[in-house]
Amino acid sequence: MMRKLLAAEFIKIRRKGIWLLTVLGPIGVVAMQMVNYGVRKDYLFQQSEDRWGYYLGNIHSFTPLAIVLGIVILTSFMASIENETNAWKQMIALPVSKMSVYLAKFTVLSFLLIVSSVLLMLFTLAFGLFLDLGSGFPFGELLEYSFYPFFAALPILALQLWIATVSVNQGVPIAAGVLGVILTYVAFTLPDWMIWKWPFLLNEWDEPLVNVMLGISTGALLYAAGMIDFTRRDVK
Repeated sequence: MMRKLLAAEFIKIRRKGIWLLTVLGPIGVVAMQMVNYGVRKDYLFQQSEDRWGYYLGNIHSFTPLAIVLGIVILTSFMASIENETNAWKQMIALPVSKMSVYLAKFTVLSFLLIVSSVLLMLFTLAFGLFLDLGSGFPFGELLEYSFYPFFAALPILALQLWIATVSVNQGVPIAAGVLGVILTYVAFTLPDWMIWKWPFLLNEWDEPLVNVMLGISTGALLYAAGMIDFTRRDVK
């Protein structure tokens, strides 16, 4: 039954522009560096002897904001599809549990963000090779900057999905999302415990893996809370 729910979710997002948004996110992040290096390549090359590391750092400086913005847009889009077509009642009327419905939503959103992370890795690598940044390609750092922000952002995904699925007025999750984007933009000024800072992989221990573990554990807790709340509510 879970396979059928997932198939139904993918059918619903077809021709809705969601796949396009999934691709545009990583393209936009790398495109900004294309402009950056296109305008002042020689200057940027002089900033560090580790050209690969400096380049990946520049890419990463925009990745968290793109992920949070993508989460806000994707969760709002998926919830609006259900509200516009009155699909919530139709889906709940099927012989499936609300937990399965909620899990299907979360799984599809996570899959879309993973696809974006893979594309970000490929686009980052392709442009880095084009720039001819030299030998000593840091494959580990590329993986870290491509996928760690996603895992660190899981609490934000769980929170936005929770708000989007239980809100009748979609202005509520959009407002919460805008606040989240603003907090992500000023993340460098936030304390380490705030979830909007975690995708930047910054903490007092200078250990990105801490943010990943916090993201997975806190994301699981917020997902469970959202799922329990969703199952107890009447679908309108």
